[in-house]
Amino acid sequence: MDETVLREMSTVQRDIFGNPSSTHAYGRKARHRVEKARAQVADLLQASPLEIIFTGGGSESNNQILWNLLYSRRKHVVTSAIEHPAILTTLKHLKNFGIRYTAVPVDRQGRVNPDEVRKAIEPDTGLITIMLANNEIGTVQPAEEIGRIAREAGIPFHTDAVQVPGKLPIDVRRLGVDALSLSAHKFYGPKGVGCLFLRQGFQPHAHILGGGQERRLRAGTENVPGIVGMGVAAELAREGYGPHLQALEARFRERLTSLCPEIRFNGDPDHHLPGLVSLTVPNPTTDILLIKLDRRGLAVSGGSACSSGSVQPSRVLQAIGLSNDQNQRTLRISFGKGNTLEEVDVLARALAEICGSGT
Repeated sequence: MDETVLREMSTVQRDIFGNPSSTHAYGRKARHRVEKARAQVADLLQASPLEIIFTGGGSESNNQILWNLLYSRRKHVVTSAIEHPAILTTLKHLKNFGIRYTAVPVDRQGRVNPDEVRKAIEPDTGLITIMLANNEIGTVQPAEEIGRIAREAGIPFHTDAVQVPGKLPIDVRRLGVDALSLSAHKFYGPKGVGCLFLRQGFQPHAHILGGGQERRLRAGTENVPGIVGMGVAAELAREGYGPHLQALEARFRERLTSLCPEIRFNGDPDHHLPGLVSLTVPNPTTDILLIKLDRRGLAVSGGSACSSGSVQPSRVLQAIGLSNDQNQRTLRISFGKGNTLEEVDVLARALAEICGSGT
């Protein structure tokens, strides 16, 4: 978490204890901070504050959009084969309620062909949901083209943009999305808070029922410190740290390629999220590699942070054509705004040494 975010949250936690739904002075003070944060998040997305609904995170935001299909006459969804589990696992569960979905394939670099989306549309299609950037290999999708297809067909378009803030600019008007999910901790805000952008005129049903909070779309007393933290983080993310991440990644790729030419980099080099690297090593297997790197104080993962503890092969890596053997020798490395070129060099040397030893 960014220090500025932490300081502001600490102040709010201590001094602003009113319920934002209350009409007394303490409640009004809390409401003011919630609405300020809403405006900060809206600015990050080039949206209106009226289009921002605070949630408990990206997974909840995704779920709210998908569960809304229960109220729709159109019960078919177009998605991709490499979506986050918050999308694909939920869609599998919704099959029990009559919801169908088509997961369009991706190419060997993890990119969706918009024509495949167009071909997957059925008369019963009620939603298109394609992530903006993949959380395992960093490939950025052609969201603008998909948005045009959705508008032409009169189908709502949702994108999971959790990975993107601070790394690439987001303009919801340019993307043409009706809904977009974010999670604060992905851009140095607190865990457990996120938001859902909902284009004015697009009004899904509430998924969490109870009180009238968040325009009656998300019941429950607001997490004021978390929401304030997300707002501050959004304001900081507007400045962006993509160029710094690009510099770190370029240095890492250059150093590692010179030290260990057998390494394969995954993803689309031309449409890529800066600072996220997926690579397949000649040896050893990922579990051994992670242990050896951890002993050197280097933290990387074998897949997405949400499923890296799983023993199952990565669906994303399978979708781009990696074999099970390659899947078991693939790492995901995420650089942050606090990392340095010197740290990148240390990681590259450590990887080369471990891979060169063969064990």
